[in-house]
Amino acid sequence: MLSSLRTICRCHILMIVRQITSRLIINPHLYAHLRKPWGVHGMARPSSDLAAFREIFSKAKNIAIITGAGVSAESGVPTFRGAGGFWRKWQAQDLATPEAFSRNPSRVWEFYHYRREVMLTKNPNPAHLAIAESEERLGKQGRTVTVITQNIDELHRRAGSKNILELHGSLFRTRCLTCGHEAANYNSPVCAALKGKGAPDPETDDAQIPVQQLPRCEQTGCHGLLRPAVVWFGETLDSDILTRSEKVLDSCDLCLVVGTSSVVHPAAMFAPQVAARGVPVAEFNMEDTPATMRFKFHFQGPCGTTLPPALARHETEPN
Repeated sequence: MLSSLRTICRCHILMIVRQITSRLIINPHLYAHLRKPWGVHGMARPSSDLAAFREIFSKAKNIAIITGAGVSAESGVPTFRGAGGFWRKWQAQDLATPEAFSRNPSRVWEFYHYRREVMLTKNPNPAHLAIAESEERLGKQGRTVTVITQNIDELHRRAGSKNILELHGSLFRTRCLTCGHEAANYNSPVCAALKGKGAPDPETDDAQIPVQQLPRCEQTGCHGLLRPAVVWFGETLDSDILTRSEKVLDSCDLCLVVGTSSVVHPAAMFAPQVAARGVPVAEFNMEDTPATMRFKFHFQGPCGTTLPPALARHETEPN
């Protein structure tokens, strides 16, 4: 009987692990645990030798670049993380859930309308531009650069990147709750009733827009309620995007991790899994992350400063 109980416990633990690695989860207790070294006591710190990285970069044929909120923060994009990361009196995890949208679609749409309008005032920074330039330049040499991003702001696209896998969707896409149609939506405002709404100040009252006046589907005969086509907390990632990301990571011979905290799953596991099969991984971040000691390189500082020289044309490249 004791053996059976142990088996049941093991199965239960495995089920929890699978849930964690297939869903978008930020857990403060998990983060605190991961801040501890991953059983790599005594391992040397990753190298910050730019010349050594550049030598590997010059020979790489398939480069995967995983990006997170840090790269967008340098463009002035609010991250809604940590201290001060509030919209009115709510944090993102209070609003970015199916349950929050079901309870108060007007409030959630105000939040996303605000984020969309803010993004229209922001521009790609040198890190975005360096990634896009390297993709175009190396593509002419028969080499590939693929961006796998957790960001929903489309700054990579605006910078000129073409090979982009958006794990968490886009602020500028909507999906109908009735017919399921998904489409790009760059309307400003996203609907007439949201014009001038969404101010982030804590004293601002909810607009309480009637649901009939919120963004609606324009497919013939539908008129269903639209939601932002982003992955909310507790939702699974798009299986096609996840499969394509895994394919890129399985075939890459160099991986860069740029501006990500390495605590949002499943993306937090991508680079460590690449490193585990012996592929060089370079982390570009303002500080160490729970995964730093797993990587070959770590370049500390603003991504807009550290990344451009790392991805610039190598002397061995053709003109």
